[in-house]
Amino acid sequence: MTTDINYVGLLTLVKREIVRSAKIINQVVWPPIITTLLYVFIFGLALGSRIKQVQGVSYAEFLIPGLIMLQVIDSSYAECSSSVFQGRFMNSIQEMLIAPMSASEIVFGYIAGSLARALIIANLIMVLGWILVHAVPENWLLYFGVMTVVSVLFSALGIIFGLMAEKFDHLAVLTTFAITPLVFIGGVFTSAQLLPPPIRNLELFNPMFYTIDAFRYSYTGQSYLPLCLSLSVIAALAILCFGVALRMAIGGYKLRA
Repeated sequence: MTTDINYVGLLTLVKREIVRSAKIINQVVWPPIITTLLYVFIFGLALGSRIKQVQGVSYAEFLIPGLIMLQVIDSSYAECSSSVFQGRFMNSIQEMLIAPMSASEIVFGYIAGSLARALIIANLIMVLGWILVHAVPENWLLYFGVMTVVSVLFSALGIIFGLMAEKFDHLAVLTTFAITPLVFIGGVFTSAQLLPPPIRNLELFNPMFYTIDAFRYSYTGQSYLPLCLSLSVIAALAILCFGVALRMAIGGYKLRA
């Protein structure tokens, strides 16, 4: 049994995912940028003028990292889930199954392509934040590290749901009923310190809260929870979801008749 990595196949899959995103740039890149701009103007500049400071920075500066993480989560899940499902629906994924590519290479390829899309969107928003409110990361290593791990986590979730879905509408179930509500109450627009104690304690059961809290530390140098705790939770969830996605791919879940 050979353990050689098929770099040609892996890089081709990554390139295909990047080209796919580029071809539908008006659907996957500009909408989140425009949405973020609206959030910045409505919440950051208008509402922010009435809020002096949050965690030692202006409200607009507090808002930017939450908005970046919001788009990283959404774009990572959407990229992998839709790509995997479309591959199943149009039977194009069969080409990879008969090609000399392992299940791990296929999973890595999808995740890497999704990460590339998330990095492009996130850094465009970061530039906008620098231009509009002069907010830039203080810790670049943490900035890219948290972004990468979170993208891997939700890309893996995208693969899982892309394999499980029977209809395209099924992909939106996780987004509509879990990701979006948990992100919005997970500290994007407000600090946990401003919440009533009962609700504040419930945030500890919200996985999105850990991602946003850790990522905001890369900007402000402050967080509600200890940074090591947030990073541990994010890393554990990423490993778990990646393992499940890889196991489903190895087993050919809904990929082979």
